[in-house]
Amino acid sequence: MSRTTARIATIALFAAPLAAFGAPAVAQQAAAPAAAPRTPASAEARAAYDRADALSRSVFWTEQAEINPMDPVAGVKAAQAMRDLGRYQEAAEMAERVLLVQPDNLEAMLEVGRGHIARGQAFYGVAALEKARDARPQDWRAWSLLGAAYEQVRRSQDAQAAWAQALALSPDNPDVLTNMAMSAMTRGDTAAAEPLLRRAAAQPGASLKVRLNLAMALGLNGKLEEAERMMRRDLPPEAADRNLAWLRARTGSAADEQARTWGSLQGG
Repeated sequence: MSRTTARIATIALFAAPLAAFGAPAVAQQAAAPAAAPRTPASAEARAAYDRADALSRSVFWTEQAEINPMDPVAGVKAAQAMRDLGRYQEAAEMAERVLLVQPDNLEAMLEVGRGHIARGQAFYGVAALEKARDARPQDWRAWSLLGAAYEQVRRSQDAQAAWAQALALSPDNPDVLTNMAMSAMTRGDTAAAEPLLRRAAAQPGASLKVRLNLAMALGLNGKLEEAERMMRRDLPPEAADRNLAWLRARTGSAADEQARTWGSLQGG
């Protein structure tokens, strides 16, 4: 027997017992009981998760969408939670999956737009937002988001017209005003952003995010004292210190930080 033949024979000898030992394991695995099928959560559990943090909502609603891919509510809520976590592309993809099973779902169309705008690729969200606008022309949210998308793809006249229509439908809406202001800030026009954000912050429905955006605009316009007063009022000391350090480093220049400004888009 040659040396090569002997080596092959030796390997075959070792392989045979391994195969023999493996057979019972396969049989044992086949005999194991199948896992119980997952079922959709109750209405009470779903309502409870609506009040949870973004990570918990993301896990819960993604699982619900996997259990029942035909559940558009789960898909939209999963997309919203992903967007809150900064997972913008995943959010857009999740909303697009909802549209595959329910093409006329308005909330999914809006989420597609929000996700693509937030990730800096608004071009891919324009069609969904235009469809949402055409489906429900009296809904200011589609107009507001279209303004943001148009501005990002350098269709400035279309953006201004969309925002004008949004404000006609919902006068002095803080979300619309904030989107207009954030658009101005991405162009480096903090002077134009400031009065818009002042109007937005003065509205009863203005959120903390609106006030912080105003503080950012004030700081970039050299009004650091006013910006600091606002931040000290709304933020813990460490967070206020970090934001103020960022502003002081950029005083006198409207730094283009699109990840921050487009991420500040409001719910509209």
